[in-house]
Amino acid sequence: MLKDFKDFILRGNVVDLAVGLVVGSAFTLIVTSFVKDLITPLIGSVYNAHSFASGYFTFRHSKFMYGDFVNACISFLLVALVVFFFVINKMVALSRRRKPQLESSAKTCPECLSSIPKAATRCMYCTVKVK
Repeated sequence: MLKDFKDFILRGNVVDLAVGLVVGSAFTLIVTSFVKDLITPLIGSVYNAHSFASGYFTFRHSKFMYGDFVNACISFLLVALVVFFFVINKMVALSRRRKPQLESSAKTCPECLSSIPKAATRCMYCTVKVK
């Protein structure tokens, strides 16, 4: 049982996931600090407030901290934007890498125009002989 657990932990997917979580957490802290220390003072200077993060309004003696909420939304959007671009770039790179392999290992049937393996002598769809 201990050997199975060790094999599970040392698999590449689990280690990659752990590294991704640690790096993601650190990146989130950096983005949160960026928003809190740089973006929020800029927004506060536009509204002539000392700190936008401490902005609030009261309703029936309850204090609503909209500044913290806006900071959290900006942080989330920045992290999501960066993750989106990394994922899209990775997917595009993977699709570009796979396309030449698919094109080089297939040919087109002259009769039905379907894609068949290069070594095939007969089309698997229309059964016409191909060269």
